[in-house]
Amino acid sequence: MFYKVMHAVIAPLSRAIWRPIVEGAGNVPLTGPVIVASNHLSFADSMVIPIVAPRQVVFLAKEDYFTGTGLRGAAMRGWFRGLGMIPVDRDDTRAAIASLDIALEILGRGEAFGIYPEGTRSRDGRLYRGRTGVAHLALTSGAPVVPVGLVGTQNLQPVGSRLPRLARVTVRFGEPLHFADRYDGVPLGRARREVTEQVMAAIQALSGQEPAGVYNERSTQA
Repeated sequence: MFYKVMHAVIAPLSRAIWRPIVEGAGNVPLTGPVIVASNHLSFADSMVIPIVAPRQVVFLAKEDYFTGTGLRGAAMRGWFRGLGMIPVDRDDTRAAIASLDIALEILGRGEAFGIYPEGTRSRDGRLYRGRTGVAHLALTSGAPVVPVGLVGTQNLQPVGSRLPRLARVTVRFGEPLHFADRYDGVPLGRARREVTEQVMAAIQALSGQEPAGVYNERSTQA
């Protein structure tokens, strides 16, 4: 219900205000499991993608966003649930494994799951190396991966900003990447790294970012 209201009312209103440029939305399968893998420039990315995607895309979000009190806390919970987000405890040392298990459950239900292979947002605009969680999901579930290139979302909600600003953003959905059965017999570590590199190359082609060549480490302020 939350999502239906958001997509019927809030999404068109947001698009009218921010007027995002959306390219390749038809590349997102309307049914069946799919992994939406994007670069990550801003906290607002997890709001931008669900607003412009042609179907619901489930993202994981910090548990803190769902535990507020009073009217503000209720409003935040309603907003994030409306976007299809699921709370996770990012400070739990087992959170990474638990997040992948949750993602596989979502894909197993035939839904779309959104992931940032870089792990955390880029603070200098470069595209960091992808972590292999996206490959684990693709190879385990057999779901295709739709790469996404976000441009300009760092201006929509800059680091340290509490509220979004008016800024033009571009969202580019690439053609689905299919990996099912392509890595049968290939050592698991090699398969995951090769799949991850292919996904990141597709994201880079869409976003036009300079590759950083290293992993991005999570900031305490992320």
